[in-house]
Amino acid sequence: MTLAVRVIPCLDVADGRVVKGVNFQNLRDSGDPVERATEYYRQGADEITFLDVTATVDNRSTMYEIVERTAETLFIPLTVGGGVRTSDDVARLLGHGADKVGVNSAAIARPNLIDDIAARFGAQVLVLSLDVARSSTTPSGWAVTTHGGRTVTDIDAIAWATESVRRGAGEILVNSIDADGTKDGFDCPLISAVREVSSAPVVASGGAGRLEHFAPAVRAGADAVLAASVFHNGDITVGEVKAVLAAEGFEVRA
Repeated sequence: MTLAVRVIPCLDVADGRVVKGVNFQNLRDSGDPVERATEYYRQGADEITFLDVTATVDNRSTMYEIVERTAETLFIPLTVGGGVRTSDDVARLLGHGADKVGVNSAAIARPNLIDDIAARFGAQVLVLSLDVARSSTTPSGWAVTTHGGRTVTDIDAIAWATESVRRGAGEILVNSIDADGTKDGFDCPLISAVREVSSAPVVASGGAGRLEHFAPAVRAGADAVLAASVFHNGDITVGEVKAVLAAEGFEVRA
């Protein structure tokens, strides 16, 4: 694990606005992404993640503008994912201020994309977004999903995590589709399973609803914890999460 546990607010962005739903469905407006990112920075966020959940050619220029405006106001790493299909897409996002770039569906369709990005920019730039659903048809019991969780594949999630790290992924963002937006807690067995096969840092995502949900995810093997709706709704602040983690004996950045 990394020295200090990172707390990362995630902003799902669609058409220039922050949105949030349950199980990636029924998205609702949750504010301006730049304003949200700035507020979380003030609260002590270690990083910010943007996920363009409806990435298309039509709104890609909007996302570049948002990334650039956000990067100008933050002094912490900014990860951007959604619609990344080539290493040139990564170059453009880095050019607009992103520090790391997440890939998912395109890497599943063309695994060599991971090798390409890692070779061109370094593993530290590449975050493999792993959207996972429980499955009775894969050896591990978890399957990879694509297109924002809408398409379930027959790819075993743990095997894919293993291959992704081998190819050069510098970080694994593990998002439980089943837990996403439910506020019932992180999928700790899933986190543990990915931790066992990943030499890269693991970021836990999906299901945070109360302060007591974060420490179990770290104990399960997460190097960082990511949440969205609990921060957007004002139910929990970044500082409160860090205080709870510190009380549980985990190191966090002040």
